[in-house]
Formats: sequence, C-alpha cells, structure tokens
Amino acid sequence: MAVYTDISDEDLAALLATYDIGEALVFKGIAEGVQNSNFLLETTTGRFILTVYEERVNAAELPYFLGLMHWLAARGFPSATPIMDRSGAMLTQVKGKPCTIVNFLAGLSVRRPGAAHCRQLGDGLAWLHQAADGYEGYRFNDLGQSCWAGMFAPLKAEAEGLKPGLSAVIEGDLAAFQARWPKDLPNGVIHADLFPDNVFFRNGQFAAAIDFYFACNDILAYDLAVCLNAWCFEPDGSFNITHARAMIAGYQARRPLSAEERKALPLLAWGAAMRFFLTRLKDWGSTPEGALVRPHDPLEYERKLAVHRSAQDGGGLMLFGDQPA
Repeated sequence: MAVYTDISDEDLAALLATYDIGEALVFKGIAEGVQNSNFLLETTTGRFILTVYEERVNAAELPYFLGLMHWLAARGFPSATPIMDRSGAMLTQVKGKPCTIVNFLAGLSVRRPGAAHCRQLGDGLAWLHQAADGYEGYRFNDLGQSCWAGMFAPLKAEAEGLKPGLSAVIEGDLAAFQARWPKDLPNGVIHADLFPDNVFFRNGQFAAAIDFYFACNDILAYDLAVCLNAWCFEPDGSFNITHARAMIAGYQARRPLSAEERKALPLLAWGAAMRFFLTRLKDWGSTPEGALVRPHDPLEYERKLAVHRSAQDGGGLMLFGDQPA
C-alpha cells in the first residue's frame, strides 16, 4: 500500500455520489507498500478502504483480483469485499484512474511474529487455498520462476552496485532453478504476497488476509514458501526453524502436504527469495520521486537467498523438520 495519487475533497464527493455508502467523515492516505494508492475512508455508514490503481497495475487484470476477493468472501474466508456502486460494478474511476472501495476489516498486523502467529498463518493460508478452489478466473504468475531470468537481465549492473560479484551468484541461482524447478506439484490460486502486514489478527487468532493484487495461479506450496521467507527470518538474518515448523504444522492441520511438496519446500523457499530479491532490486532505483513510500532493501532478500542456497541438497529439509533421504 502507498499514496501516489492526490484525491481532493471534490474528487471524493463525486466518487461517493456513485455509491450508497453515505458521506465522508474521515479520509486519509495509507503510506505503506509500493504498488497502489490506498486511503482509509470513514463515512456515515461505516469504514472502508479506497484503492486507486497506479500505472504499474495492468487494469485488464483487476477483474481477476476483485472477482477472487468476492469469491473468497462469499465462501466465508475473511477477505475484504469489493463494494458495488449503484450500477453494480466493483471497479470504477477517480482522477482518470481505476479504483475500488472495499469494506474495512478489523484486526492488527504483527511486526514480530511469534511461533503461535506462524501456526495461525499456516492454517489461514491453507484456508485461503481451500476457499479459492473452484474460482474460474486464471492469471499467469508473471513474477514466477519462468520470468526470473528475464527480470534479472536488465538489473545486472544494479546487482553489482549493491555487492561486487553478486550478478554471477544470481545467475548461478537462476540456472539451478531452471534445471530443478518442480513441474507437477498441486496448483491453484495463491496469494503470492502474504507478508505480515497483509495479515490481521484478533485475540491471537488469524482474522483476515488483505492485498490480493499479486494473486495468481501457481504451485500451492510456493505460496507457503513465500510465507516461510516473510515470517520466519529474524532481524539478524537467521532462519527461525521453530517458526517454520509451526507454520507448516498449521498449514498441514487444514491441508496436508504431499511428500513431494514437502521435499520441494527448500527449493521453493530459495526461489521465493529470488522473486522478492528481484522485485526489490527493481524498485530500489525506480520508486517515483515524492511518493509517500519507502522502497524495501533488496539486500534483505539477498541474505535470505544465501541461507537457502547453503541449505540445498538435503540440508534444507532439516530446516523444515524432515531428514534427507
């Protein structure tokens, strides 16, 4: 989440005139993330989030995201629900840009997740995968393994600027993914960005998942790998095995992993670290000037890549509670 677009009082009033959610009482930007402009909106009927989609978002894909959110909410999963305007549309415009309004979800994200949070997150992620089953929309993962080499090609100089010799190391990783990436694991709808700031808790329990704008169709266990990277590393860069095992246990309590999925987790976690290293590397030098946003440091994920790289060929399985064959 972030703020790139300024919405005036007149812009907001004109937008709300197309909805049946009352008049604005509170309206303020949310200065987090890198993708869209987001605002907290309180009206005479309740609290909402207004999202304005910026140039980086492919407007043609928005029906997939909004349809998925509607699908999940209709099946009882705690996802923000797009509000229909008076014409029945979930997607409209403000300042010439596509936008949507969703209901506000109560809860708090956690800055330093504990093992109990990780177990709850694992259960919530499996719940999401099950609730999304049957959704007819399809979106190719354009940040998935088949795209990583192409993403890195124009960023080699930036990698060298961060750390001399890093470009060659990344190219070695990419070659390993190309040779070893699994092709036949269970697929479905994944969130693909379920970081702690995209999860709400209430009374210690998983309460909601938000920000589905990287959702796509891909390997389900890869989504778990994204979460292992996002939730189970300590500030000093060490991997918290206790947190990882709690997360996997929570996931398996609702959706048991196959032996093939468990065996692939070390490689999937390594690859998931590559995905976020590459997008952070790109964002590091391309965040628009004046935006109320802090780009994420790509070196955080370079360090995670190093951890997973060193744990391949059997040792990685022990990180997640299995013994190598």
